[in-house]
Amino acid sequence: MARLRTFLAVELPAGVRARCVELQEELAGPAGGVKWVEKENLHVTLLFLGDVSDRDVIDVCRAAAKACAGVAPFPVVVEGVGAFPNARRPRTIWAGITTGAEELVALHDALEAPLLALGCYRREERRYTPHVTLGRVKGDRPDDRLTAALEAQAEWRGGEGEVSEVLVMSSQLTPQGPVYSVMSRTRLGR
Repeated sequence: MARLRTFLAVELPAGVRARCVELQEELAGPAGGVKWVEKENLHVTLLFLGDVSDRDVIDVCRAAAKACAGVAPFPVVVEGVGAFPNARRPRTIWAGITTGAEELVALHDALEAPLLALGCYRREERRYTPHVTLGRVKGDRPDDRLTAALEAQAEWRGGEGEVSEVLVMSSQLTPQGPVYSVMSRTRLGR
């Protein structure tokens, strides 16, 4: 039985992805020691399931389709930049979601319940915060230049789009970075 590293996500419009790449390039100048997410891999993660047996993936896809049926498409705006746990001790650099954040949280919650029932997901301790991961800081000592660059970009605007579908994705880890594959697409409201 094969196991697939699985997550549910929302795609970003091409224009927003392009703006995120421009931001990564601007931040990369003053900030060394960051592994930036590749353009094709930029997305909003809804739930990370971890390793799921290939037999259970179809149940995950069905649960996602059922949960999405009662959710109408909604607008989303990507703007603002920050870091987890914070800008002074950045581990993960992110672009924020303003408009659409509440709807993404509600979508996350609608997906979470059936996936918990399937046994394919363990609830995270921290509250879900919609964001686009731009990069991960390597090493233990953050560079002060990175903190300053993040603060300078706090008002950054990435653009807007519409959330109209949820993707069930697999992630294969390679030495060059993860390779994502879409296993299913579920339209909202259907």
